[in-house]
Amino acid sequence: MHTTYNNREDIKDFITENRQLFEEKLLSEAVNVAEKINDILRTGNIDLLKNAERLVIYIVESNKKELTDFARKEGIAWAQHSLTLSFKLEWVQAIRRTLWEFLYQFELKKLKPSERENFFSLEKRINDSIDQFLNNFFISYSDYKDELISKQRKNVEHLSVPIIPISEQVAILPLIGSIDSYRMATIEEKVLNDIARFKIQSLIMDLSGITDMDVEVIDKFQKVLDGINMMGCTAVITGLRAELVRKMIHLGISFDRKAVTKGTLQQTVQDFIKLN
Repeated sequence: MHTTYNNREDIKDFITENRQLFEEKLLSEAVNVAEKINDILRTGNIDLLKNAERLVIYIVESNKKELTDFARKEGIAWAQHSLTLSFKLEWVQAIRRTLWEFLYQFELKKLKPSERENFFSLEKRINDSIDQFLNNFFISYSDYKDELISKQRKNVEHLSVPIIPISEQVAILPLIGSIDSYRMATIEEKVLNDIARFKIQSLIMDLSGITDMDVEVIDKFQKVLDGINMMGCTAVITGLRAELVRKMIHLGISFDRKAVTKGTLQQTVQDFIKLN
């Protein structure tokens, strides 16, 4: 029984020896990517032709570990440089078609028709390997992007919690816009860290830029006030809007036991300046 398709070294050598023809066929199969191949090399230092040969060798050798590692590295590289995913998909599918064309040519060259079972065994192995590469590539790409977005959002949220010192012991935290649970968690982290870092004894929290908070956020805000007190710092709340006060009254919520409440930020700052 002939096992032409199972001779992996022969197939690998055949593709390597015909590298130029392989690349020409590949470029003809992926027209859109071919037009961008130099741009991708310049943008991300990614050599698509070299990487295509590397991928094909891993597939032919059934080297699953190297294939998976390579896919993950490629996913991160494409995510880092924000390269178009449709190009990657077109490129890998072109690699699939080109590889099958060369397997056909390899079979003709050997003049030994393989048995049907051997062919379907190879077909499954090749396609499973390419699908494995694509799955790991897209998972890696997506995970990297999600992590990047999370870091960027965290950085933005930290910038939206500006603690401004007005003396060695007093600082202001103006809060503007809507506050959800995620942002309140950022406020808690930033406030407690900065109180310890700058040895703040009084933190003036101006809420004049906030029109509303849902019940869950108000509850979390109360816990932030508890944390401020536990740090030995006095929380001073200014600028409570009428709408928010009415809502708190109806909910039976008050900040009086957890913080000093005052009218305007301007008057509060003036009072602290006189005291200091």
